Amino acid sequence: MSKLSFRARALDASKPLPVFRCEDLPDLAEYASINRAVPQMPTGMEKEEESEHHLQRAISAQQVYGEKRDNMVIPVPEAESNIAYYESIYPGEFKMPKQLIHIQPFSFNAEQPDYDLDSEDEAFVNKMKKKIDISPLQFEEMIVQLEKGSGQQPVSLQEAKLLLKEDDELIREIYEYWIKKRKNCQRPSLISAVKQEKRDGSSTNDPYVAFRRRTEKMQTRKNRKNDETSYEKMLKLRRDLSHAVTILELIKRREKSKRELLHLTLEIMEKRYNLGDYNGEIMSEVMVHRQPITPTYAIPVISVANKTQFKHPESMELKEFKINKGPFVTRGLSVLLLIILCARES
Repeated sequence: MSKLSFRARALDASKPLPVFRCEDLPDLAEYASINRAVPQMPTGMEKEEESEHHLQRAISAQQVYGEKRDNMVIPVPEAESNIAYYESIYPGEFKMPKQLIHIQPFSFNAEQPDYDLDSEDEAFVNKMKKKIDISPLQFEEMIVQLEKGSGQQPVSLQEAKLLLKEDDELIREIYEYWIKKRKNCQRPSLISAVKQEKRDGSSTNDPYVAFRRRTEKMQTRKNRKNDETSYEKMLKLRRDLSHAVTILELIKRREKSKRELLHLTLEIMEKRYNLGDYNGEIMSEVMVHRQPITPTYAIPVISVANKTQFKHPESMELKEFKINKGPFVTRGLSVLLLIILCARES
C-alpha cells in the first residue's frame, strides 16, 4: 500500500518557486507530481485486512488532521462488565493448588477421552443412573466413539451398536441424546478441534482459521552451486586427507619400532651385565659368527644426478658417517647374538 505523501525537498534559490492563489487550488490535479510519492512501509497486516474501509478511513483522517479523530475509529467488540450472571458462572471460591502443572506418571493406563461433560450431560448421566449403571467416564468414551465413527453425517443406530458394543437399551438412550445434542449444537462435531485451512483455499478470509499454509516457501539459506570447480576441490581435499592418514600410519609404525629398539637395547645391557661382559669379549665373539641379514623390504634406488634433490638438510653421506667401533657397540651386538643362539638351542 502506498500513499501520495510528499517528501520534503530543500528549496533551490536558483529555481523559481510557483505561488498559487486560493481560487487556483481546485485546478492543481495536473501539477501533482507522482514522482515525489513516498511508498509507505508495510503495515504487517494481510492485504484483505489493509483494504478494510474502517482502517482506511482512520488512517486517512490521521494523515489529514495529524491526530486521531473521535468519529474515525476501527470498530472493536466492547467489553461488558457487571454482568448479572457472572457470579453464577465464575464463583469466587478459588483456592491456589499445590502445583499448577499436573503430569501423569508413565503407566499403561488408557488415555482420557477428548470429550468433557457439561452441566447438561451431568444431568442426563444422573438421570440414567436410576435405570442403568453408567459412569461419567463411560459416557464420555461412548460419545468419543460416536464422534470418531461419524463424519459430516452421523452414524445410524445399527452402526452405533457395532461401535459401542454395550447393552441395547443403554446404546439407544445415549444415541438419541447424542443426536439431539448434535442437532442443537449446529456444529459438525461435539469435540472441540482447531480449525484449519481447507486445501481448496476457500477459507482464506475465515478469521477462525488458526494455522494457514505458506503460499511461498521461505528461503532460509543460500543455495550452493555444484559446479566442476567445487568437485575438483572436493577431490583435492580427499587426496590430501588420504595422504595425511598415510603419513600418520607411517609415524605410528616408526614410533613403534623405536620403542621396540629401546626395549631390545635395554634387554641387551641387562644380559651383558648378568654375564659380566664388561670389556666386550663375548659381544665380539658373537659378532664374528653373526650371519648377514637380508632386509625384507626393497631399498629405493635414486639416480646419482638427482640424489641432491631428495637429500635432507640434516642427512649425512655414507663416507661422512663413521661407525664407532668402541667396546659398547661390540658388546651390545655380542650379547644380542648370544641371546639368539641360546634361544635356538632351547
